[in-house]
Order: sequence, then structure tokens, then C-alpha cells
Amino acid sequence: MVVNRNSSRDSIFGLFLTLCLIGSSIFFTSIKEIDKTIFVVEKGMSLNAVTNLLHEKDIIHNKSFFKYRVYFLGLSNKIPVGTFSVEGKVSNRDIINTIFEEGPMRLKLTIPEGSSSSQIFLKANTLFERSDDYSALFNNQSLIEGFGIQATSLEGYLFPDTYYFFKETTNREILNIMVSEFWKNFNKTFIERTNELGFTVHEVVTLASIIEGEALLDKERAIISSVYHNRLERRMKLQADPTIQYIIPGNPKALSNRDLRRVSPYNTYLNYGLPPGPINNPGLESIKAALYPSDTDYLYFVAQGDGSHVFTANQEDHLRAKELYKQYKRENR
Repeated sequence: MVVNRNSSRDSIFGLFLTLCLIGSSIFFTSIKEIDKTIFVVEKGMSLNAVTNLLHEKDIIHNKSFFKYRVYFLGLSNKIPVGTFSVEGKVSNRDIINTIFEEGPMRLKLTIPEGSSSSQIFLKANTLFERSDDYSALFNNQSLIEGFGIQATSLEGYLFPDTYYFFKETTNREILNIMVSEFWKNFNKTFIERTNELGFTVHEVVTLASIIEGEALLDKERAIISSVYHNRLERRMKLQADPTIQYIIPGNPKALSNRDLRRVSPYNTYLNYGLPPGPINNPGLESIKAALYPSDTDYLYFVAQGDGSHVFTANQEDHLRAKELYKQYKRENR
């Protein structure tokens, strides 16, 4: 039997080309389906103005039919302000649902526990695509006092959580929402416990921020807290590494003896008691730990490199634990 090799090759090539065209069609259809159109309804815009905007954006094609449907639904005087997004081709029903039911776009901002305010502001500016300076509000004494906070800044009171903001949300509104969330969590029970300890709220938040900077494991937070409570009661320096990291610009690093001698009210190796204020924005678990420390006689702890710590009650055991950790590092370098 004679095989026509050219014909066979042509058939294979044709099949390949067909598959490519189908794939391309699917690819471009997918792109088309996820195309987004953004539009902004500004304050004071009438139904006519919104209709013209949607027509210019090629979102609607029949202006009269769109306006009639909005009037018929009794929504002509209820047009919300904000930034909206639609995907692909939509019907009048869909666009009306987007504007009046779903509402303006919301942007997701997640604040991890232990974030510094500068990190939060950087994330917020990136999310909102702006380069605002929050410092004027962040250090505004009348604003801070209005929040019921006795401090010189809002550091420590921007509660870590996941937030959803409208794109038009102002900086003041963002701070207001985060601080309000702090007070929702720092409830009456916590305030009563604060008074029992003889602390102020600011001191509790400051201690919680140090615990947040030290603890990687939830089960150790209350134990770490007990170390600092015990040291405060014995009038010992806290010697908390996170307070040193706070005064060193840039990313966290291995601390040197020179770092420990840096002159700053936040240096708990040089100064007694708590630093002037929080060094980050602690989460709920660290706040609980600051308020409810474990009942221990521990005065020291050493990191083990895996997130856990060895806790000891005297300096001799502490130095031994440090030496064992150094030996472990040398052997596993």
C-alpha cells in the first residue's frame, strides 16, 4: 500500500492549526469576559448625568430604556456615590443591580498582627493608589484625644484585621474605622482587668506590642507576658529585643552589643519599665496575654530558632540555655 506522506503531513498540520485557532478563540474570549470597565459616580450627579456617563463608557446602549427602568423602580433619587466596576457586556438589569444593590467597589486591606503603622500606611497607599501622608492625622492630638486615647500617636491602636473600604474612603475615615475596631475588642472586661493590674490602657497596649514582637507561637504569649510582668514587679529592666528593633531603621537584623547601647527612651536594655508607647499594632491574642499572664516565676527566655523559647527563672539557667542554643547553631551551621 502506498502512503501519501505529504497528504498525511498536511492533515496533521491542518488539525494543529484548527486546534490553535480554537485555543486562540477560547483565550481571547476569556480575556474579553474578564475585561473590567470602571466608572465613578460623583456627588450631585443626576440620573441624566449618570446615564450619559454609562453611555459614553459603552456600558449601556439605549439611554431612554435605562432611565425608564430606573424611574420605574423608584431609584432615580437614590443614586449612590462611588467607584463602580462591571465586567464584560452587561444588561440594564445587571448594571442597575451593580449600582443600587451591590454598591460601590470595596477594596480589601488586611493588616497582620504586629504591623507597624508605617507598614499599614504603605499598604493603604498601595491599595488606594495614592501617596498620602498620614502623619498629620496620625499625630493629631485633638484627633487622638477624640478617640479616647492618652498617647502622642495612634501607634498600637490600629487594630489588625481584614477591612473592606470604598475607594473614596478618606484617610480620617480609615483611621476612625481601625481605632473603632480596637475599642470594640478592648471591651469593658479588658478595661476592668487593666484597672485590677494597676495599669493604664496605654501601658497594656505597649506591653502587648512587645509580646507581639517576641511571640511566634500562641501558646507562648501568656508565658512571655509573665516574664515581663515578673520583671516589672522586681524592677528589672525588660531587655526586650523588639524595642531595639523598633529604633533601628530598616528590616529586623541580628542585634549587636552596639545596638543594645543605642540611646533612646525605647531602649529597654538601658531604661527601666515600659517604653513610652507601643512598638507595633498588636493583635487580640497579645492583648489578652498582656492582661492575663501565666502564673510563673520565669525571668528570662531564649529563642530556639524554630519559633519556640526556653524559659528560665534564674540567670545561671538562662546563660546555660543561651550557650546550648549557640552550640546548636554552630553544629547546624
